Parts: sequence; structure tokens; C-alpha cells
Amino acid sequence: MLMNTGAQPVGSSHRLLTTIGWQLDGRLAYALEGAVFMGGAIVQWLRDGLGIIESAASIGALAAQCESSEGVVLASAFAGLGAPYWDPYARGTLLGMTRGTTRAHIARAALEAITLQTVDVLHAMEAEAGIAVSELRADGGASQNDLLMQIQADLLDRPVVRPAVTETTALGAACLAGIGSGFWAGLD
Repeated sequence: MLMNTGAQPVGSSHRLLTTIGWQLDGRLAYALEGAVFMGGAIVQWLRDGLGIIESAASIGALAAQCESSEGVVLASAFAGLGAPYWDPYARGTLLGMTRGTTRAHIARAALEAITLQTVDVLHAMEAEAGIAVSELRADGGASQNDLLMQIQADLLDRPVVRPAVTETTALGAACLAGIGSGFWAGLD
């Protein structure tokens, strides 16, 4: 997750990364970055590791079969934890299962795990920058999952907005490369 902090870098006491957001026409913009190690990779694990879903796109329909995870919690620290915890020794765990736990409960717990990591990073960013974010803008493959975006909006109590072009990060990088190489004269 990135938060544009403007022309001045913002140091972090909340264990976020300070990074360059972009540079264009001599202007430099900085950002706070919160690295999450297991986001979409959780869905890949459900597909490839456990065989619970056939495709990444099918997790939403499976998770929607139940209204809640019924107490099933997935701590998705498969590769340690990133921001704001930075614990390389943390490990994933699946808790709260009963005989009534189904694949749908585990799928929903996985989506909740993704959103809870986002909540932690966003709250750290807001505290660091002193900015209350009025909406979250999501892109990438996971942003196509309606249930994931709804859970995210519910947990954050604010809108989650998706762009018309899902791969906005790649599009932005391509546009900046086109400007930098002289293919286009400027942002217009």
C-alpha cells in the first residue's frame, strides 16, 4: 500500500517505508509504503497448496456461501509479517475451526486476513502522516473481488474505489516511461 505524502519525505516511527512515489519534470513526490507479504498469495495458497478453490476468481463465490467465518481466523504470516510489524519469525496459523467448518469458512477467513492486514497498514499510515484517508483506492487482480472489496470497505468504514483499468499501477508506470522516453510530450 502506498500513501502519497507530497514533495517532502515523511520519516516513520510506525515502521513504514519512506519511498519515492514518482519523479516528473523535476518534481519529486514521496510516499509511505506498507509492505504486506501475503495478500493475493493467500488465494494462491488456497488454490495451489490446499486445492480449496480451482481458480483465484472463484474464492469470492465460495466465501460468499457463508455470512461470516464463524470464528475461523487465518493469520497469514506464511513468510513472516511485513509492515507495520516486521517480524520475520511469525508463522501462519488457522484457528477456530470446528466440525462445522467448511471450505467456505476458510475462504472467507482468508479474505478477512487480507483486509485486516490492509487495515493495520492504513491505520499506521494515517497516524504517521496525520492524514485521515476518506477513501481507499484499490487496483490489481484482488480488486476485482467484490466480496473482498466490500469486507474492506466495511472494516475501514469508508469507500473502496476501483479504477476502470484494474492494473492502474502498471498503466501509470507505462505512462511515465512513455513521457520519460519522449514518446509523449507530457501528461496531457
